Amino acid sequence: MSAPQELAKPTSSFVEVADLEKRPYEETKEVLESDYVVDKLAERRLLRRLDIRIVPITMFIYLLCFLDRSNIKLTTTTQGNAKVLNSNTGDSLVQTLHITNQQYLAALMLFLVSYTLFETPSNYMLKKFRPSRWLALLMFGWGAMTLVLGAVTNFGGLAGVRFLLGAFEAGLFPGMVYFLTFWYTPRERAVRIALILACATLAGAFGGSIAFGVGHMNGVRGLEAWRWLFLIEGAPSCVFSVVVFFTLPDYPETGALAVARGARARDEPHQGRRVAGPLEDHVGGREGDAARLAPVPPLPRLYLRGLGYEGLSAQLFTVPPYAVAFVVTVLVAWVSDRYEARSLGAFYSLVIAGVCFIVQGALPSTAFKARYGILCVAASFSFASIPPLLSWLTANLRGTGASTLAVPLNVSIGQIGQIVGIYIYKANEAPGYPTGHYVNAGFLLEGALVVLALRHVYNRRNRALGAGEKLWRM
Repeated sequence: MSAPQELAKPTSSFVEVADLEKRPYEETKEVLESDYVVDKLAERRLLRRLDIRIVPITMFIYLLCFLDRSNIKLTTTTQGNAKVLNSNTGDSLVQTLHITNQQYLAALMLFLVSYTLFETPSNYMLKKFRPSRWLALLMFGWGAMTLVLGAVTNFGGLAGVRFLLGAFEAGLFPGMVYFLTFWYTPRERAVRIALILACATLAGAFGGSIAFGVGHMNGVRGLEAWRWLFLIEGAPSCVFSVVVFFTLPDYPETGALAVARGARARDEPHQGRRVAGPLEDHVGGREGDAARLAPVPPLPRLYLRGLGYEGLSAQLFTVPPYAVAFVVTVLVAWVSDRYEARSLGAFYSLVIAGVCFIVQGALPSTAFKARYGILCVAASFSFASIPPLLSWLTANLRGTGASTLAVPLNVSIGQIGQIVGIYIYKANEAPGYPTGHYVNAGFLLEGALVVLALRHVYNRRNRALGAGEKLWRM
């Protein structure tokens, strides 16, 4: 798109802007002379070009990342679930490395510690070295660490490599959310974030089946199957990092796709307001999904064991919860973007997920069919709450400086839930796990209340705005 040909100059010092940024149910606001009226047809053509160039590659990156992150859970036994690879022959990761369950949990914990510590610094590195270079480096790094995991021989090696793996993977998701703010307007971001995040559900859906297939390679060339799993899933990340380096666009100012898009994609300033407001306000908003995600993967296999499914048939039945989550996550994000209802999308998702976890805890421990069905709903809306929250955050930040800090800080706080999730599903409470379900429900419902409170705060601020000042988005 050519900026001089497709952008019309304002006709006065204050104009009405009828573009994609305007809320459909809200009166037009006066804006400054620097704004433009955009050719909507040309805008849609450019948006399609951006989606073709950006969305598939970022989705595939996150899919590979989540496969590499979660494969260790497919090679061992934890929390009494059926995640065992060749344990019947004494060749699982735990048996081969001669580690205890506590040491395994410590390895999981070290990953989460480094993941939390390096998220914010990574975003500053992305800003300094350009997205294509930094994301490619991270991708090659976590792929290489996954390959190295296939060669560890003791707990020290496992723990050290897991720590480094967390450091490399830490910057990916907040970095990609930050990257999307360069190219997409606030009303276009939630659904793109959802498409990327939903790839985690795809990884969960197919990771178990991949592990089952690799399980048949146990003993090939003298290697245990869990080592083959790390090698097979780590290599694609290393190879694809080269593609990312050469094909991922960086900034609107530096690429052929860009032209005038960058000016519209950046967050507009809230004049007379400080940057810290939304950053501080949204810190609490992440609490809603703080304690979920980590406990979700073991449960489908646990319930299927109770229903009598084992092996490949059980692996196939782990797909539906994640497949449903993919659809629900994208749908909620689309509605949130379309109707400027990010806060309500997050609120209802958190409430539905919270209620489902309460039902999970209250149902008899042997009601596996009912609990499996409820799990599909709980997992779906747990995932679905995240894109609207992150889109809401970025829509109310001013400038790239605030986004560089706020996005990774927000995601880092959510990682606390990953640490909590390791311990709330107690083996001695199997198969009911009431503590895990009720803790999840408490955090989710608390998060819903925080979202309502924050929405009330922004409504009050909007009523106090003067002429020409930008509204706080909802």
